[in-house]
Amino acid sequence: MRRGQELRGARRLLGRAGMRVAPAAALGLLLLAGPVAAQVVRVEDESGAIHYTNNPCAPLYQRLAPGACPPPTAAAPAPATAAVESPAALPYTRQIESTATRYGVDRRLVEAVIQVESGGNPQAVSPKGASGLMQLMPSRAATLGVQDAFDPHANLDGGVRHLRALLARYEGNLRLALAAYNAGEEAVRLYGGVPPYPETQEYVRKVLALYGPATPVSASAASKPAARRSPTRPRL
Repeated sequence: MRRGQELRGARRLLGRAGMRVAPAAALGLLLLAGPVAAQVVRVEDESGAIHYTNNPCAPLYQRLAPGACPPPTAAAPAPATAAVESPAALPYTRQIESTATRYGVDRRLVEAVIQVESGGNPQAVSPKGASGLMQLMPSRAATLGVQDAFDPHANLDGGVRHLRALLARYEGNLRLALAAYNAGEEAVRLYGGVPPYPETQEYVRKVLALYGPATPVSASAASKPAARRSPTRPRL
């Protein structure tokens, strides 16, 4: 008799929410109150809809006994992720600025290259043998007249001269100049652009992220003698 009354009560509650429930379905809902009676909660919302949950402390449901549930814990804030990398403080700031000015290259570009190449460590050596602040390969250092690639002043002078020559060669196209600095001019010529090497593509991305948006310059401005031009920002 009691089971019949509960069944009719459940059907009336569900019917109030505009739900048609077969007797077998309603009976199934009532059976939830058997072995898990202490875990299943029935809640009627403002519209008359009936909800069942086995988590009475879920924030969706109104607390019938406020003290029965622990207070909600605040979610830990997600760590902020910078859109682009932030340049770290580098040593030899004065030397970098004076060398960049001497060869008409934007100081911030030189700093970005050094940050990615060596992190500002004048004793850095890559697995391929590149050395110093701007990671000059032995053959490149010899071509540039750099006798000691671990000498920060000599390395800076040779690396900035090489970077400026690449900017002039590619008419101010910074992507191509950076790709050639990393992979060599022959690789850029062979592929007609930035080579599909993951290392080179990541290198170009990192330097550009540190350097920031560039202002286009004309090809003639990129090829003017260093003594007649002030530092400019190459185009991307």
